Amino acid sequence: MSVLAINKRAHFDYAILESYEAGIALFGHEVKSIKTKHVSLKESFVTIHGRELYLTNAHIPPYIHAGIINNYNPTRPRKLLLKKSEIKHLIGKARTQGLTLVPIKLYTKKRPASTRGDRLSMRGGLIKLEFGLGKGKKEYDKRDKIKKREDSIEARRALKNF
Repeated sequence: MSVLAINKRAHFDYAILESYEAGIALFGHEVKSIKTKHVSLKESFVTIHGRELYLTNAHIPPYIHAGIINNYNPTRPRKLLLKKSEIKHLIGKARTQGLTLVPIKLYTKKRPASTRGDRLSMRGGLIKLEFGLGKGKKEYDKRDKIKKREDSIEARRALKNF
């Protein structure tokens, strides 16, 4: 598994209660762009449209060597691929408990080995999104976290100089 992008603000802005893994419906040139780590999850979020989940506002620029791509929107909504039962569970929790679906990281995962014939090798990687059910943190929670981090840094410096 190689991590392609991380949403650094996810754990700072939200208390992540549960995390899930989903595939993403992408164009071919988007896959190549993501595998060259040209992707940003900053300010992205997961939205609910009917009975489907979409990754919204994730910036994936067109692949450099793909040529001209007409009417391409780098921040278009991309469908997340999950089981129906997981989608129902997530929609229910998000709506009833007032939780937010927050993207955490984007990574590749190897496909399982093929059992047909003598092709037993691992095939190309799949691009997966890890996202979580998060509850938004209050401003004072964020300040407390920053204060604790600064205190621990100062303590380490004092012990190092002692």
